[in-house]
Amino acid sequence: MQNLKKTIDNKPPTQSATFVFQEQTPVETIEAGIKRQFLGFNQELMAVRVWFDKGAIGQIHKHPHSQVSYVESGRFDVTVGSETKTLSAGDSFYIAPNVPHGAICREDGVLLDMFSPIREDFIENYKKDETR
Repeated sequence: MQNLKKTIDNKPPTQSATFVFQEQTPVETIEAGIKRQFLGFNQELMAVRVWFDKGAIGQIHKHPHSQVSYVESGRFDVTVGSETKTLSAGDSFYIAPNVPHGAICREDGVLLDMFSPIREDFIENYKKDETR
């Protein structure tokens, strides 16, 4: 994805292309069983698709961004703060800034994550993986 290459002054890009095509956008391996693909972003908003293999764990973490996640497929045990719920396709959840959260994938699945503002750390640490 051209948008993730460093700019002339060696800084990460500030926004994605207007149209982002799945087959032309690289998929990044985050860790064993978890892959991520950028869907679009600017400084205020970012959307990413995240694939999870059954048993993969999105470790409990927190960040200063607001987040909404939509379960595109699969089944996940999602923890937000001190509450855990099992979510499946069509469900979603909201995470306020700095609230600890994580997920355990119970059935192969995909989450669509939206962040505000942009997760600059995702772009700065981007590493392309040739597999899907």
